[in-house]
Amino acid sequence: MKIAEIEKHLGKFRVGIAGAGGLGSNCAICLARSGVGTLVVADYDVVEISNLSRQYYFRDQAGMKKVLALQQNIKRINPEITVIPYQVELDAGNLPVIFKGCNLIIEAFDRADMKDMLIETVQREMPGVTLIVGSGIAGWGKSEDIKCRKIDDSLYICGDETLETSEELPPMAPRVGIVASMQANLAVELLMKID
Repeated sequence: MKIAEIEKHLGKFRVGIAGAGGLGSNCAICLARSGVGTLVVADYDVVEISNLSRQYYFRDQAGMKKVLALQQNIKRINPEITVIPYQVELDAGNLPVIFKGCNLIIEAFDRADMKDMLIETVQREMPGVTLIVGSGIAGWGKSEDIKCRKIDDSLYICGDETLETSEELPPMAPRVGIVASMQANLAVELLMKID
């Protein structure tokens, strides 16, 4: 299959991205470069200089809402892609409304409680929608431990599933980028199987 055919196929799909930090911003860029037609991105935060070490933003975007900065960056890559930004903190009430119509959802939260809420809400309120979760992105090295694992037909986990971020073990660009790319790669794989 030629790249134009792949992009045409992927252009039909709508992917939700819950969080626009390290995982979410890098995953969104990968999906945009692959040709996914619509990205629905939700995050409440703004770009800070400290984010630039691992998130897909630039120094002149400091202070901007992450969802708007990410939309700007994606449009610079491919102006044909539709980016629907939501400057909001996701919760069990708004999540099904925001991600309605998405073929799959990428989880890209920092906090474990938010990850749990997203998984529970999607499985309860959006049955059949595939969810790709990121888990275990802290530190550096141990590349062989980073994997994608299928939990069930609509839930996958990418990462090492063990290393939690902390002050002593912060998220570093290489591991964050690897997991974000794995999430995007899995999303493309799953979308390519849909007629």
